[in-house]
Amino acid sequence: MSGARRFRAYRLGRMRYGPCHALQQRLVAARTSGEVGDTVLFVEHDPVVTLGRRAKPEHLLRSPEALAAQGVEVHDVGRGGDVTYHGPGQLVMYPIIDLKPDRRDVRRYVWSLEETMIRTCADYGVTAERVAGYNGAWVGDDKIGAVGVRISRWVTMHGIGFNVSTRLEDFSVIVPCGIATGGVTSLERELGRAVPMAEVVERSATHLSALYEASLEWSDPAALRTLAEAAPAPDAPPATH
Repeated sequence: MSGARRFRAYRLGRMRYGPCHALQQRLVAARTSGEVGDTVLFVEHDPVVTLGRRAKPEHLLRSPEALAAQGVEVHDVGRGGDVTYHGPGQLVMYPIIDLKPDRRDVRRYVWSLEETMIRTCADYGVTAERVAGYNGAWVGDDKIGAVGVRISRWVTMHGIGFNVSTRLEDFSVIVPCGIATGGVTSLERELGRAVPMAEVVERSATHLSALYEASLEWSDPAALRTLAEAAPAPDAPPATH
């Protein structure tokens, strides 16, 4: 689909959270200054727990030291939301896009991220939906995808964690998103078969770009090397969500 917007997308493969977060910060600064256009990163993280601005200590069920001994990093980040786990088999999508001039609506943006996951699930015959009072995409009482964002000067950061073939038992170290009453699920669990991650990346990218009437261009991640190797950008001003 073509339109006034163009999304440049990158497949980063598997990457530790810290370097990827630093890359996001650099891209946000570059997008804010107009140095780069709208950018979408697709990545799988090594095991990591991230703490959003509403995270409560009791939602982290093991100490950071115990998690580190298991090879799980813990990062306190500036996104919205509570506690989230990322790990292999989970598709993480980070849009760094400018919502100006026509998309300056935080709820609409969050809706578009949820809708990306809902439409991708539908491609596989899985019915996902929203649950009143909670962000994300749900299959029955189980969450299949989480949303946590930061928006500064209408440039977005962070995004979604969409369970494709994630080891669901790894979520046992947290209260996912601070919701004690719900479980977690994945495409693989719902379908009873493996789903190629590359295919889910393609479908998710297609749905997100369609929702924004944007053209989609895949680029070589090597093009990001200069930004990735630069010193981390300073923290952005306070988020709007």
